[in-house]
Amino acid sequence: MKELVVWAICLIPICVAYPYHGYRVYEAVAKNVVQAQALSDLEMSESFDFWSPVRLNKPTDIMSSPEQIQQLLDVFNSNSIQYRIKIDDVQQLIDAQNNIMGNEIVRKSSSLRYNLTWDNYYRYDDIREFAYALGASYPELVTVSVAGKSYEDRDLILIKISSGGSGSKNAIFVDGGIHACEWISPATVTYIIRELVENYAAHPQYVDDVDWFFMPLVNPDGYEFAHTDNRLWRKNRRIHDETNTTCIGTDINRNFDYHFDEGGSSDNTCAPTYNGGQPFTEPESRALRDAILAEANRTKSYLTVHSYGQHWLTPWGWTTELPADYDAMYALASDAVAALTAVYGTVYDIGSSANLLYANSGPSDDWAKGVAGIPYTYTIELRDQGPVYGFLLPPDQIIPSGIETWEAFKVIAEAVALME
Repeated sequence: MKELVVWAICLIPICVAYPYHGYRVYEAVAKNVVQAQALSDLEMSESFDFWSPVRLNKPTDIMSSPEQIQQLLDVFNSNSIQYRIKIDDVQQLIDAQNNIMGNEIVRKSSSLRYNLTWDNYYRYDDIREFAYALGASYPELVTVSVAGKSYEDRDLILIKISSGGSGSKNAIFVDGGIHACEWISPATVTYIIRELVENYAAHPQYVDDVDWFFMPLVNPDGYEFAHTDNRLWRKNRRIHDETNTTCIGTDINRNFDYHFDEGGSSDNTCAPTYNGGQPFTEPESRALRDAILAEANRTKSYLTVHSYGQHWLTPWGWTTELPADYDAMYALASDAVAALTAVYGTVYDIGSSANLLYANSGPSDDWAKGVAGIPYTYTIELRDQGPVYGFLLPPDQIIPSGIETWEAFKVIAEAVALME
């Protein structure tokens, strides 16, 4: 069997199919190597949208257009692959969530300083407003700056949370929203920001002992496009060729300069994992790089928040070999996940990206560890495991996600505070 090269994606941009009326998501389980190879070959054909990676004895979520459903079923049946319909009509689920969002987005904050309420998904302007409102209301704790500009000239907001210390404390760097369709990511990250700041008095040690840096929305252009045009958009919105505006965007999480383009990314501009052709071609990845490097000498943990699958991932993505300090990374991850699971029973897998999921080169976490030298570097794939929703996680799960993830972050912060 040849090497399986698979990845979780949000959209096949070769044929932008929006709206998604009649699109179905199937859950298939490869029980043997032959079946896994059949699914991998199908994924590599770029004819279907694989929402989750191909793994033996694990469910793989695959979205199909109405016209290709029979082709997909033929592959399942000819290879005796077990499958079920997970989402019967993707657009119906999107419409249902849009109706909820449209009905419920009102200014609910008791202080009327910002719109975010964490019972719904909010837009870039609301996240930006939230950051500056915290900075204005808590100047002794919050400093807001602009780390750079996106391709479409949106501010890339950087939030520092600190109670002082003149840069002498250990730090944690957190980002969210690298992939546009993963709306639960910036929602959960902003929930944690609010918990640190507005509930500071309940647990001051998490700010007094550690400095925090947050980029809650790394990919605002793609995020806005996912709200206005295509709910399942993944990449940023950079146009590579003015004569070709169909195949646009780069996967920011394949654009970092550490073992760049060594598997699990694409050189095809139309591919969902297009890596940009060279490292750091994207203004968003450059801004994130520079923000991390500015504090790398005291940053002990880098947490990049994604969805979905409920995985707590370590480097490396480019190889199945493990970092020399993998045991220490795994131990801290285990403690963090145990605290998370204790809240609602949400189960997370722990392991390196290439071993637990799939090959991917040029991601931010590999670079943060391999170049920036941050020891405890993790990619966190939030809810759910895909039994129902996948990328289309309903907004009523934002607060539970925030609550349980905060418990994990507390464990990370307690450990970082004691590191030399």
